[in-house]
Amino acid sequence: MLHYNLAHWSTFLVAALLLDLAPGPDLAFILGHTARGGRRGGAAAMLGIWVGVLCHITLAAVGLSAIIAASAKAFAVVKWIGVAYLFWLGLQALRAKGGSFTAQRPISAASLRRVFGQGILVNLLNPKVAIFFLAFLPQFVVPGAGPIWLQLLVHGVLIIAVAALIEPPLVFFGDRLTAKLRASPGPALWLDRALGGMLIGLGAKLAATQR
Repeated sequence: MLHYNLAHWSTFLVAALLLDLAPGPDLAFILGHTARGGRRGGAAAMLGIWVGVLCHITLAAVGLSAIIAASAKAFAVVKWIGVAYLFWLGLQALRAKGGSFTAQRPISAASLRRVFGQGILVNLLNPKVAIFFLAFLPQFVVPGAGPIWLQLLVHGVLIIAVAALIEPPLVFFGDRLTAKLRASPGPALWLDRALGGMLIGLGAKLAATQR
């Protein structure tokens, strides 16, 4: 059983709220797929990101993420795999013809699974996320409140819970704003181009990051 006071929860929830509202690669990925594939595409991307975050949180709780934080070689390997993957996704979107996601054609289950898997990998292959959780979560560990691994895991899961309150409305309104664009081939083509450019940009940003 974990024991915390009201001040602890207030501080943590404010921090989690600001964290989830801050623009970043995960939110850009979710909104990009919302613009391209509507609510279902955005939801698939969002759930994939959440699973990736949960994996990072679990690794941080058991201490495995410390290997990436401590080893320059491990950090570089994960980073460059992530860069290559983002560039590949970006090039695939740039080569698309604008018809992969349109308002007239329902998104197939295979497409949704692909977007979901991409969300997981985009998050997992960013070593900065692992290091962030190693730096962020321990700040809320309270001596004597319970097992450290459990405290880390609970606070990490609560970050996802806060995201579950914020991100679905963004997906919903993003879908409403871009529905007309997806309805015609011309704008749909540019949505593919925009998503491809965004993914390549995220890859370039990741390539420039240092430990």
